[in-house]
Amino acid sequence: MKIKLIKNRSDIGAGTRGSDLGIDAIEIAAINASNDYFNRHLYEDVETHNETIYNKNTNDFAKRIEHVFEQCERVATSVQKNLQENYFPIVLSGDHSSALGTISGIKAAYPNKKLGVVWIDAHADIHSPYTSPSGNIHGMPLAAALGIDNLDSQINEPSPETLRFWNKLKNIGIPQSKIDPSHLIYFGIRDYEAAEQAIINKLGIQYYTVEQVRSSTIPTCIQETINKLQTCDLLYISFDVDSMDCDRISYGTGTPVPSGLYPEEIMQIIDLLILSKKVKCVEFTEINPLLDNKGNKMAETAFTVLDHISQAIEKSKSEE
Repeated sequence: MKIKLIKNRSDIGAGTRGSDLGIDAIEIAAINASNDYFNRHLYEDVETHNETIYNKNTNDFAKRIEHVFEQCERVATSVQKNLQENYFPIVLSGDHSSALGTISGIKAAYPNKKLGVVWIDAHADIHSPYTSPSGNIHGMPLAAALGIDNLDSQINEPSPETLRFWNKLKNIGIPQSKIDPSHLIYFGIRDYEAAEQAIINKLGIQYYTVEQVRSSTIPTCIQETINKLQTCDLLYISFDVDSMDCDRISYGTGTPVPSGLYPEEIMQIIDLLILSKKVKCVEFTEINPLLDNKGNKMAETAFTVLDHISQAIEKSKSEE
């Protein structure tokens, strides 16, 4: 099974422009490191809708939802096709709304298999149009994947048109929820709203804060994760670079949060998950070089992680 890079240069689900340049920034990091990574791996580009950022927004509680829906459909189609062609997709995305497309594509490729999701992020990304304080859809992919609205925490009155597309988002790939709440595990979350905390508590979703990761040790947390996801046939890892410590690395991401994980910890987490032999897809997202206060440091760090875990994936697949 060969790695295929899925390049999705879209940032229309974010609140700040610039993450669509994240892939180019990673490629520049590789060039500057004299690393031929992007020559060694197959890739395909996903068509984007970035030009729609100039259009008037008509969905205040789910901004540009009609275009995010189309983008997620495109990502889902690409991921499904590549999995069915026996590639290992590494999705390189702009903003995190695309993760719904990735999850939907995995389920479309394996509709009868149970999917586990490990979400490495500073944020919970489990809002819906009913609860989002910003209306930015990169904060909603997990609610759509779970098929939930969280009406108990409702603060917004979305329009019928917004809800029509919200329901379409929830049904990309296969017409139902993509994952069970017990099959979602967070690493590194530390910045979320009360509505998100409420639904996490209500659904009993497992999470590890940065402090818990360090106090319990990564191998212990990963063993607990693998045990909790033991009934899952497949695993997907979604890595948002804002999960990392912005003060230690850089502010080159749309919503930086201090006191995050270190790159070495990210690599160890993903390495140990890959050893389970269940990981079928990994995603990198939210690198924004326009916000980087240290040159191209965030992309350089992300590339170090990308190169490292790609080698771990290739080693794992060669041993199967």
